[in-house]
Amino acid sequence: MKITVGTFNLNNLFSRYNFKGEIKAIKTGDTTVAATLDYTFGPQDDFRIRKYRGKLVKAKDDKKTDKVAARIMAMNVDVLAVQEVEDIDTLKAFNRENLNKMYRYITLIEGNDDRLIDVGLLSRCPIGAATSWRHAVHKDSPERPIFGRDLLEVQILSQDRKKILFTLFNNHLKSHFCDYREDKATCAKNNNKRRKRQSDMIALIVRKQTRPTSRFIILGDMNDPPDSPHLTPFTADAELNLTNALAKAQETSSPSVPSNIPAPPHTNWTHRFKETGQPAEYELYDHIWVSNALSARITGAWIHRRKNLTGDGSDHDPAWIELQL
Repeated sequence: MKITVGTFNLNNLFSRYNFKGEIKAIKTGDTTVAATLDYTFGPQDDFRIRKYRGKLVKAKDDKKTDKVAARIMAMNVDVLAVQEVEDIDTLKAFNRENLNKMYRYITLIEGNDDRLIDVGLLSRCPIGAATSWRHAVHKDSPERPIFGRDLLEVQILSQDRKKILFTLFNNHLKSHFCDYREDKATCAKNNNKRRKRQSDMIALIVRKQTRPTSRFIILGDMNDPPDSPHLTPFTADAELNLTNALAKAQETSSPSVPSNIPAPPHTNWTHRFKETGQPAEYELYDHIWVSNALSARITGAWIHRRKNLTGDGSDHDPAWIELQL
């Protein structure tokens, strides 16, 4: 049997619903909550709302959501690991309303991110055990969970549920984001250190959960290219013996590049970052690593290229592989 497995950072897929709001915000119009001024909330003047860095969390723009959905439908993969989704209800609603119920099996477990973004899974194949590693801690920083979001471990089953086809480990590692109030060099150093510790834990957890003959896939938004030294704890682990399944991935098409923007210097990328006054950086941030038991079963790998160079509903491009099982 052939099965396709992909990964896609959906870029802030937040729910359109916001059931709690501040009276003050309603009075100033700075909220997504629709309410009249005489709406009764209770004895207190305010209620908890969805905030991040002092701003209201708003739903993803409908047009951008439609673009993301169109790209998923065009890929048409059997199993899709996703990142940056608010919660399970949001993912189910997205599948129901934007993907026309494309996927029968859906899972997402709340992680640690204070921005409310989680990792999840959409699948046509039945799902077995789903395990969250959100509480895992690194030996060098046991005071807090090492994964800012989660490491989500999911068994993918055959249609008759009698066999585990493979196990997925879905990730979203520490980003490069630095607040303007932080020292840039110090922030970058800390981000890289955290990403490397997260990679340590990936290797430790996957080694414990698998055997040398196991079929498993480590994938997701790693926020670093495959050859990054901050990822080597798992990418170069001799016991895991992983293969970069996207090393020779093909583009589904070429991006439309405006005449005033230099073309990407290569095709093996899923993320574009352009800092003001600097040339754009094109990196393969979205990875698919397969175990030795699956490496010879890869029959193809693709990156579903955006039409708009600056992004089509997401600043990431989805990628997927085909396996012959």
